[in-house]
Amino acid sequence: MPVDPPVTALALVCSLKKSPSTSSSELLASQVLDALAGHGVAGSCVRVVDHDVRPGVSADEGEGDAWPALRARVRAADILLIATPTWVGHMSSVAQRVLERLDAELSETDDLGRPGLVGKVAITAVVGNEDGAHKITADLFQALNDIGCSVPAQGGTYWNGEAMGGVDYNDLDSTPEAVARVNAAVARNAAHLARALRDHPYPAYE
Repeated sequence: MPVDPPVTALALVCSLKKSPSTSSSELLASQVLDALAGHGVAGSCVRVVDHDVRPGVSADEGEGDAWPALRARVRAADILLIATPTWVGHMSSVAQRVLERLDAELSETDDLGRPGLVGKVAITAVVGNEDGAHKITADLFQALNDIGCSVPAQGGTYWNGEAMGGVDYNDLDSTPEAVARVNAAVARNAAHLARALRDHPYPAYE
């Protein structure tokens, strides 16, 4: 009897810091991937700023553009996690660029007329020591849903530090209980939805 391939997840970490600098966004993303692993999901993580992702809204912006390789990884994954810091109340410019590049997926349809990312699950992770996580999560959910992704119940996790404080998520001695609980819910629901969509795909577009 053939064995179904494992469910996979890709985390696009939209920190402004290049590797090997520590990143709170990457830490939270890795915690979600660890929780997904507990549900049999194989995950990997990419820090987008380490790659030369050109501005634009096409699938390929020409020679030197690193997006086509990242796009192939996005399309190969069952679950897409976007992780971003909060800057002046908004998602990072790197996260915004990822959304702009993903816009091209609306014009890439399969044999049934469905956008190429229909059937993929989208989840989010937001960190920052200022307000804005709910607004950022809402913006990410809307954009990712627009291009065809499905968002599970409790599909976003976040951490906000003290207002006008200087403590980063990386600085914490341990993961706050509330964050760990939401991470677990995000992973559980995303893994469930990914398997449900694999077994029962969306119908053809007329």
